[in-house]
Amino acid sequence: MGLSVLGRRVSPDDGDRGLSTVEVVILAPVMILFILVLVAFGQLVDGRGALDGAARDAARAGSIQKDHGTAMAEARRAAEANLADVCSGPVTVVQTSRGFEPDTLFSVEVSCEVRGLAMLGLDIPTTLTASFSSPLDPYRRTA
Repeated sequence: MGLSVLGRRVSPDDGDRGLSTVEVVILAPVMILFILVLVAFGQLVDGRGALDGAARDAARAGSIQKDHGTAMAEARRAAEANLADVCSGPVTVVQTSRGFEPDTLFSVEVSCEVRGLAMLGLDIPTTLTASFSSPLDPYRRTA
């Protein structure tokens, strides 16, 4: 039973009328932004994993080649193939080990710019780098 004000019944709940609409209007953009931030950081984590895998594959592809020039070309090819849909710019592959002698390691460093936070409109360059070493295969290609 409510009170009567100017011929209209007023219930105790009339003060809350429309409150849920205001809550949705205020909270919906915040929730959408939160979800977008989670997706962006998920892309960064996915990019980190892909870059680690690309560095591993690049080092292994280079370590089974017969000469240094072919090794670097195959390492670049392997890294670019792995990162084709992850990086927004060029993929860089640099050898970090010395020489290409038997019984040594072939080490590479792979880096590229990952999309990540760009999807939110934040122009923050996110360059990730990963490195990996693989022993030069004693039975590597000779022809």
